[in-house]
Amino acid sequence: MHEGEIITITDLDDPRIDDYRSVRDRDLLGPDGRPGLFVGETRLVVDRMIERPGMTRSVLVEARHADAMRAALDAAGRIDVPLFVAEQPVLEAIAGFNVHRGVLAIGHRPGPEALSLGRALPRDGSVRTVLVCEEVRNIDNIGGLYRNAAAFGVDAMVLSPQCHDHLYRKCLRVSMGHALAMRTARSVHWHDDLGRLRSEWGLHLIGLATGKSARPMDSIPIPERVAIVVGTEFDGLSDAAIRQCDAIARIPMATGIDSLNVAVAAAVALHRFSRSERI
Repeated sequence: MHEGEIITITDLDDPRIDDYRSVRDRDLLGPDGRPGLFVGETRLVVDRMIERPGMTRSVLVEARHADAMRAALDAAGRIDVPLFVAEQPVLEAIAGFNVHRGVLAIGHRPGPEALSLGRALPRDGSVRTVLVCEEVRNIDNIGGLYRNAAAFGVDAMVLSPQCHDHLYRKCLRVSMGHALAMRTARSVHWHDDLGRLRSEWGLHLIGLATGKSARPMDSIPIPERVAIVVGTEFDGLSDAAIRQCDAIARIPMATGIDSLNVAVAAAVALHRFSRSERI
């Protein structure tokens, strides 16, 4: 088997590692901080990146990870992916923070068209369970929602325009890398797209809320095709989104407790309504 190269970086000004400079400062700008690219962090996330053909632009690791990372790239057939290696002080000076896990990678970010409903959701009848997120802005919650979606066999995620970037490096880390593999649509015309999920994909929209219109979750029949709709961390689903739903479900809770974290609530709902096969 052919083996790729290990490229040692000693010069902080080496132009080959420009993508990795000032990671945190550029993260503050969102996708505009690194146009067309994203950063993966930790070995687990980077392993998931290299599983997907064409996703990984390059990898930068601390010297102690060099041989194992090169072997993983070569085994995955990514011989041409550059592997940059630096001692820990150099790595941290480049990235601008303590990369204590010692593994970073740059990935190619899909363009807006790839994140459209029509591209992300197949029309072959295979889509039976979708998780829909309205204005979920918390990094950890987005990561947790993707991890839960993977666990319960969700076929695709749909994000409203103001949801946090699912390819932000902490979201990827919290999701255990599942945000890389999950089909994802980022809506542009939010309320129109909610209607399209019903009319074009035949999904039954079940919103999670706590208002008077909500029914106990266990009283709602399990549809053949379902989209679970969850809302922002503080206000829940908007009134407009609630009007788009075919049913509103609430999770019965102990007296005095009125809500759950959005990722936890989604997991409970997916456990009941997901149509995927699980063991």
